[in-house]
Amino acid sequence: MKLTVVGGGSTYTPELVDGFARLRDQLPIDELWLVDPDPVRRELVGGVARRMFAHAGHPGTIHVTDDVVAGVTDADAVMFQLRIGGQAARQQDETWPHEACCIGQETTGPGGFAKALRTVPVVLEYAELVRKHAKPDAWIVDFTNPVGIVTRALLEAGHRAVGLCNVAIGFQRRFAKEFGVAPDHVRLDHVGLNHLTWERGVHVTGADGVERDVMADLLAESDGALDRTADSVHMHPDLLRLQHAIPSYYLRYFYSHDIVLQEQLHEPTRAEAVMETERALLAKYADESVVTKPAELEQRGGAYYSEAAIDVLSSILGDRGDVQVLNVRNDGTFPFLPDDHVIEVPSRVTRQAITPLPVSPLAPDMVGLVSHVAGYERLALDAAVHGGRDRVLRAMWAHPLVGQVDKAEKLTDLLLAANAEHIPWARSEQVTWAG
Repeated sequence: MKLTVVGGGSTYTPELVDGFARLRDQLPIDELWLVDPDPVRRELVGGVARRMFAHAGHPGTIHVTDDVVAGVTDADAVMFQLRIGGQAARQQDETWPHEACCIGQETTGPGGFAKALRTVPVVLEYAELVRKHAKPDAWIVDFTNPVGIVTRALLEAGHRAVGLCNVAIGFQRRFAKEFGVAPDHVRLDHVGLNHLTWERGVHVTGADGVERDVMADLLAESDGALDRTADSVHMHPDLLRLQHAIPSYYLRYFYSHDIVLQEQLHEPTRAEAVMETERALLAKYADESVVTKPAELEQRGGAYYSEAAIDVLSSILGDRGDVQVLNVRNDGTFPFLPDDHVIEVPSRVTRQAITPLPVSPLAPDMVGLVSHVAGYERLALDAAVHGGRDRVLRAMWAHPLVGQVDKAEKLTDLLLAANAEHIPWARSEQVTWAG
């Protein structure tokens, strides 16, 4: 089995390698190829990855290269974990929206839109190389944000692709620990779009073999459970009580936008924290005595990423037919969205297809927000694929965190100015905002 990671120089990668080493019986890799244009990062990450495999007694070989064609040739599966522009671009995404009184975030709002514009063209270019050089039935597993938009771009171009996020598996692991069961004894009623999801049911199978929904326990007011659950996702308890659901942390950017904005204006950015963590991690990766995953990697984010990746890869390549929460084509699952939109729901995984399971209807407030964001996402993908300031402006205006034409004009010009290095056509667009 040959597995390729495009963006393999990421400081995330040893998290993946640790999972591959621990779970090699589940996913027996013969060759792991790490593809990255940064010579320093790919050699440091490749070096620690080789030491980790050797320390764990893993028989597979690890190759590092900047040659995408060599990396994907004859691959059984290819993972995308790209960050076009690196943490410097993320730092911009998290700051320039503040000039128009909007949150700065790398996957949501104007910053997330900028990331989509930088990322989609590159992903589509690499995906064509996968189509041409990888095995005919190879799958692309996308962990590149914004996952929903990027995955839809891949599917619209006819690629065998699925989107992966670690939010659902994070909830699963947390609830398993809380109720003292193994993670595979927790089943989530997880619905929405990527980074716009709710847990509407948490089904736990106990020692007696009986499955029950513990949502009422998690939202009980009598013993403080509601407050604890709300605190874990940084939301107001009344929101969870009224929805009778647990929103993902990312919904805080919508439900508490102004509070989050004030926090951002007075605190360091997440990008700054990650850059500091990455410096420490790269120093560890350079240390020849380091043969296991460094503790600092827990601060990098992406909790349970390796477990989620291994689950989906082993399900696809092993044709297991099990159920996982993934980003897939809607195909009627949400009747209020087009079939070709990408949603995040429990899905059945086989070698030939990944199919969303039926879900019960969403509540009206959820339908409204999902529909609004989905409309933005479709316009954002059109802008990413075809370019042009007017397409960017229309998508920006459509985002529920913007919604005003003067604000959208300002944000559009800020976005294009900040990203001219990475969006070639942006350099020739006339800045029109004069505020």
